[in-house]
Amino acid sequence: MENDLLRQAYERYGREIYLYLYALCGNRTDAEDLTQDTFMKALLSLNNEHPNVRAWLYTVARNLFLDRARRASFESPMGDDPPPAETEAPDEILQKKQTNQRLMRALEKLDARKREVIVLQYFSSMSVKQIAAVTGLSQENVRVLAYRAKKDLKKYLEENENEI
Repeated sequence: MENDLLRQAYERYGREIYLYLYALCGNRTDAEDLTQDTFMKALLSLNNEHPNVRAWLYTVARNLFLDRARRASFESPMGDDPPPAETEAPDEILQKKQTNQRLMRALEKLDARKREVIVLQYFSSMSVKQIAAVTGLSQENVRVLAYRAKKDLKKYLEENENEI
């Protein structure tokens, strides 16, 4: 892959890939390492004519995460604080942090497949077709997992609505 093309891909998808990996592993350091590994792999093996660089990067990022998880034998802990927000008023920052913590706790309750589908759908704005390509699932399976995940999230958030 050409350096200019790699730089463009990183500028365009770097933060998105990082946030996806962060949602999967819940650890800033691991997400940063995996993001770096994803783009290193792109530098070494992605050709300039690839039809969908974004989907390829997500697939590589996912596979790197799964490989690391298998080696470390851990289930996504979701332990760190999320990445820092833009400059905002202190009360807005606190409210967002509390909302994010509730959402992260709710996401933790989902099994890995459901969590991944939700993260790709809502945080990475991928279509069902794109999610199916990245995860290797059928489009119908992606739809079913997304539906069930949203139902589970809603139930958890309703049951724990007073939790901060």
